[in-house]
Amino acid sequence: MEPNPLLFRDLTYIFLAAVLGGLVAWRLRLPLILGFVLGGIAISPFTPGPHLSDLHTFEVFAEVGVVLLMFSIGFEFSISDLKRVKWVALLGGPIGILWMLGIAVGTGRLTGLGAREGLVIGAAVSVASTMVLARLLNDSGQMTTTHGRVMIGITLVEDLAVICMTVMLPVFGGSGDGSLWKAAWTLGKALLLLIPLVFLAIKVIPRILRRAKLTCNMELFLLVVIAVCLGTAALAQAVGFSVALGAFLAGLSISGLQDLHDAHTQLVPLRDAFVALFFVSLGTLIDPKVLFHNLPLLGWMLVLIVIGKFLVWAAVLRLFGYSSSTAIGVASGLTQIGELSFVVVQVARSAGMVGEGVFSAVIAASLISIFLNVFIVRGAFAWLARKRPRTGPIEPAGLAGCERVACP
Repeated sequence: MEPNPLLFRDLTYIFLAAVLGGLVAWRLRLPLILGFVLGGIAISPFTPGPHLSDLHTFEVFAEVGVVLLMFSIGFEFSISDLKRVKWVALLGGPIGILWMLGIAVGTGRLTGLGAREGLVIGAAVSVASTMVLARLLNDSGQMTTTHGRVMIGITLVEDLAVICMTVMLPVFGGSGDGSLWKAAWTLGKALLLLIPLVFLAIKVIPRILRRAKLTCNMELFLLVVIAVCLGTAALAQAVGFSVALGAFLAGLSISGLQDLHDAHTQLVPLRDAFVALFFVSLGTLIDPKVLFHNLPLLGWMLVLIVIGKFLVWAAVLRLFGYSSSTAIGVASGLTQIGELSFVVVQVARSAGMVGEGVFSAVIAASLISIFLNVFIVRGAFAWLARKRPRTGPIEPAGLAGCERVACP
């Protein structure tokens, strides 16, 4: 079979764009995903210069990035961390998401958008990027503070909410009456079909990985991990779920098993490569002309993300009895959207709920909001640090129970 020279040329373009964009973001002390998406814009067919010949091929590759990313999120999902802030996360998280959905649909009507488009945009802007937030908290040493733990707890609940959104949104994409009943029926069937998937994740996957680990061959072990990850995603898709759900369950099945942590460690370099490809591929889909004609939509999204989410999450924290300082710290960290918003809007676009204009605007809003969020978070944390000497520690989380496990 003759190799396709354009495929290898396009792959070279993608990884060069990822490297150059990542270096620029690193030098500016910004999240690398910003650089990846900007690199994708530079090699898209809509901008001058070198560009990819076949976007569809790399959308398929990008799906692998989504699968590996969701596997990692499932693996890093910590039930014990969530328990420390369980009420504000498990109850406050859904309340905040529902408020954002209502605000998006309501204000969308005022701007001339339909209910379905408002619902999709509300779903996309209601979930923050766990990756970006964790990076900012680690860099600033705020991960073990109360506001740090609450932020992570809420984003973990948002990660779970995305799974529900990917199941429910295609239902609302259909035509005709009875959408709510159809959505409830679909979710009910999904929960029933989820039972065997959960059984597979809890009982079968750990056994397979333990058998593979007994070979003491890390190359074989890595191949088994990849097969399990992709296989679970494919099985979930075959029974009507998203690949993201299957991958999440596969990661969740080994999240609490210390002897299988090598599975995630071995997968991290491959995940990072495909996630970079995913974000570069997203950048290639942004059409600046379409975006230029939808500047009011982009501006409205940014108002929802930066101002709307700040007010909503500050109100949620105050509702659950947290101090104003903690409320401001948490709300500042959640004023951005990221990788899971892309997953949501991709599902909605495939279901015919939104067009290219909304898709491009969500990606652009993500880029801008992450860029702004870096400075919002730094400013909020600096304010909290100045306030602490006068008022004492801000609801210290305590380090008990937060033991660090040494790397093997």
